[in-house]
Amino acid sequence: MIKHRLPRLLGAALCGLLATSALAEERTLRVYNWFDYITPQTLDNFKKENGAKLIYDIFDTNEALEAKLLTGNSGYDVVVPSNVFLAKQIQADVFQPLDRSKLPNWSHLDPQLMKLIEANDPGNRFAVPYMYGTVLIGFNPAKVKAALGDHAPLDSWDLIFKEENIAKLKQCGVALLDSPSEIMPIALHYLGLPPNSNSPKDYEKAGELLQKIRPNVAYFHSSKYMADIANGDICVAVGYSGSFSQAANRAKEANNGVVVDMRLPKEGAPVWFDMLAIPKSAKNNEDAHAFINYLLQPQVIAPVSDFVGYPNPNKDATALVNPEIRNNPNLYPTPQAQATLFTLVPLERNAERARTRAWTKLKSGT
Repeated sequence: MIKHRLPRLLGAALCGLLATSALAEERTLRVYNWFDYITPQTLDNFKKENGAKLIYDIFDTNEALEAKLLTGNSGYDVVVPSNVFLAKQIQADVFQPLDRSKLPNWSHLDPQLMKLIEANDPGNRFAVPYMYGTVLIGFNPAKVKAALGDHAPLDSWDLIFKEENIAKLKQCGVALLDSPSEIMPIALHYLGLPPNSNSPKDYEKAGELLQKIRPNVAYFHSSKYMADIANGDICVAVGYSGSFSQAANRAKEANNGVVVDMRLPKEGAPVWFDMLAIPKSAKNNEDAHAFINYLLQPQVIAPVSDFVGYPNPNKDATALVNPEIRNNPNLYPTPQAQATLFTLVPLERNAERARTRAWTKLKSGT
């Protein structure tokens, strides 16, 4: 009997080892996040703490992420859409509800910010905010002064939308985000129209405004401007607040003589949130929740804010963030400035089509 049982026992043990090995191999976490949006140490520390193999890929537009998500199988376990795109993707049944029992660090989140996010994610069921900020104007003070003199309207969208200003800035380089969902609302707001307008005619007006300045725009891109403004290759960009904070730090580290500054325009600007969410097609639900819960630790997320230059939604992390960031009103808007900010929401289909048409026409130069 022993002779007959031993092979069976050895076989069972071998099967168990193979199953355990296969399970270990399957513990791969795939994360898809924005370009230059986390510290390498944060990822390294998570891998050491969690033990899963981490595949970390990057994108630079919401549209690129959405294209993957809407296929129904993105290939990722954690993704980071902005709040407006999140709202549309929730409607498209792209995400799975979060399991709060696996997110004990949820208690660190700022309740006021969570309430704001409910406009895009009712009940905060599907996503956790990662970072937030505004779209504003970044610039090289010396080059802008050389082009426009001492009285350049740095705190106004006039710097971009008045042809007499941007035509002079053309010589030193102007870049805009390649994002119709953010640039178009700014143009609408500047014209005194609703930034979330559902009127196709309003997008024709916004398109006309942008067409007038188009010859003076060097390019549209959602990440290239960061390095270019830090290197002095362009002098003005419309981009994300934290990107200019990063660019300023890079210029200082390079000691290249370039200064990068930013202003939140007095007329107002979009406020956005980048959200951590788990697609329905995710293959590693457990480690996806573990990754999100890890980022909800104050001592983990504060250094990320220091690195990327954005405020985070963690109320218990604010005191740990670099004072240069948390005390900068262009990064952390004052109560007065907050009153001028606007949140973006998904558009009706006819408005979305009108915005896309206007943007395509703008990009093609026709």
